Amino acid sequence: MGFTTKVLHTKPNKNDAYGALRFPIYANAAFEFASAEDIEAAFKGTKPAHAYSRSSNPTVENFEKTILNVTGGIACIGFSSGMGAISACLLALCKSGDEIVSSNKLFGTTYSLFTDTFAEYGIVVKCVDFNSIDDVRNAITNKTRAIFFETITNPQIEIYAIDELVALANSYAIPLVADTTATPPYMFDAKLHGIHISVLSSTKFISGGGTAIGGLLIDNGLYDWKHHANFSEEAKKFGAFSFIRKLRLLTYRNLGACMSVQAAQSFSLGLETMELRIDRACANAQKVAEFLEQHSKVQQVRYAGLERNIYNERAQRFFTYPGSIICFELSSKQNCFTLINAVQVIRRATNLHDNKTLIIHPSSTIYSEFSLEKQTEIGVNDTMIRLSVGIENCEDIIADLSLALSNL
Repeated sequence: MGFTTKVLHTKPNKNDAYGALRFPIYANAAFEFASAEDIEAAFKGTKPAHAYSRSSNPTVENFEKTILNVTGGIACIGFSSGMGAISACLLALCKSGDEIVSSNKLFGTTYSLFTDTFAEYGIVVKCVDFNSIDDVRNAITNKTRAIFFETITNPQIEIYAIDELVALANSYAIPLVADTTATPPYMFDAKLHGIHISVLSSTKFISGGGTAIGGLLIDNGLYDWKHHANFSEEAKKFGAFSFIRKLRLLTYRNLGACMSVQAAQSFSLGLETMELRIDRACANAQKVAEFLEQHSKVQQVRYAGLERNIYNERAQRFFTYPGSIICFELSSKQNCFTLINAVQVIRRATNLHDNKTLIIHPSSTIYSEFSLEKQTEIGVNDTMIRLSVGIENCEDIIADLSLALSNL
């Protein structure tokens, strides 16, 4: 079956009593049991059942099962946001005193989580240039519990040698965690390429219309947990499910960052049309990038679909498309603001992969808490604009940009 066919025809764990063609929304907190023995078994985990929606819910479970059907993973958990998925994942993998090796090109909130929040809890994150495998290797110590990167960095638009990162992680028996928000299932087969754990924001491509906030964690079942210092004992009993068991029963439950049932239903709907929307958005992005590359007032365009881009070959090798995010630079911050203020079709907003094309100035927004020196280190500057290309008619997006550029 193809991607969309799998999405549309994933079988629920239980058929609806009324034969509803779409899986219902179970918008309730608690679930009733026939006996004290049954509820005891549910809480002990000896009998699968939903007891309380903070831990599990049928509607969320159905969405998670659909994700597993199209990814081939062994387990999936839905979170209240992409950041919830990232933080829960790494908190489950690490203890105080442990280390994470991460790319130094990260989404601003992820970077803040690593350098500010985790530091307060004694988890050390080493941010290095993942364009250099040697730099990644040199950052690994006997305290490293995870290697983390974004498949397409936001907003720097860098793509790393994923096959080399997988080989390195496997050689040191360290789980490789990839933020695949920019390349969700259909665009990137994370399991095929050897990624141990995927985390992503379902707010983006999966939702499409930006109707809900959510995140996903997918365990692809490729890591041997007996090699991990924090799971070696559990692995003797639970094997491949050691990590996801701890995450579901402890970290996920205790942090409370559960996906809402309304969000799960919204994402299930969005997933049905995601392939169609990605095809359109990425085709649009290619044409818009080519237009910007030829424009005299644009200093630089960052988009891996362009033949001259240094990441073009990797984009073709790893992904169905090079994404729908374009970053381009003008001659000054003022010109960036002038262009952003001039657009009429494109919307001024901070989300990504909406059906609508969105524009933002990363330096003054997402990275505003960082100094200009720190922004430069992260790969952001105040002459950069980020464009998330949507599914409008492409000629209208280009016409809007053309008119705005004429004002500079």
